[in-house]
Amino acid sequence: MSASVLHRPGDSAVHRLPAHVKIVAAFAAVLAVVATPREAVWAFGLDLAVLLAVWSVAGVPVGWFARRALIEVPFVLLAVLLPFVGGGPRTDVLGVAVSVEGTLAGWNILAKGTLGVLISLTLAATTGPGELLAGLRRLRVPRLFTTIASLMLRYAEVIVAEARRMRIARLCRGHDPRFLWQAAAVARGIGVLFLRSYERGERVHLAMLARGWTGALPVPAAPPVGPRRWLAGVSPAAVVAIGSGVALWLT
Repeated sequence: MSASVLHRPGDSAVHRLPAHVKIVAAFAAVLAVVATPREAVWAFGLDLAVLLAVWSVAGVPVGWFARRALIEVPFVLLAVLLPFVGGGPRTDVLGVAVSVEGTLAGWNILAKGTLGVLISLTLAATTGPGELLAGLRRLRVPRLFTTIASLMLRYAEVIVAEARRMRIARLCRGHDPRFLWQAAAVARGIGVLFLRSYERGERVHLAMLARGWTGALPVPAAPPVGPRRWLAGVSPAAVVAIGSGVALWLT
């Protein structure tokens, strides 16, 4: 799933917040969710309510997030299985014996994993890929990492488009991916795509060096962020952190 698919352009107050403010807020919110005790169901409900409020301000429908949150389905399946395969004391639920510890562990994975995915999707939905990289640079993330990530974002769609053209060419020549014995053609196509991508990377690098590449992408100047915008950006994460702190204090 590419970054362009995850981004939903808009002009809301959430979209207009500086990227590095949203990155800090999302990171803090994820840490608070992870630190929340699994027994504090009310705290997870509070976290979801905060997310719903942010989505409402951003103007992004719940269904948009629900469709993209399907990426966590494998973890959901694991969480569903744990009550039945977990050890320790067991209890009856609707006539079925389930493990108490397994049920709590499954709920812990389901609640924290889902909230973590939704927080990440919220950041991606309201922040463009280029803005995310600029925000990481403002947060002093190592230059090599941001440079590699920037080039990957720029050329990921090029490689996907070339893979799509190669697939169409195979289909025009009688290729039918439904048959197992044609898997070799797919494997050869992947190898050719790798070689073409490698050669393109070499050509692009040589062209960049010829144009004075110094090893770092230019960073556009950005105005300083005042305390009011920082407060507006981290307020949702602060609510999540307060809920987590109260839950830890009560347990």
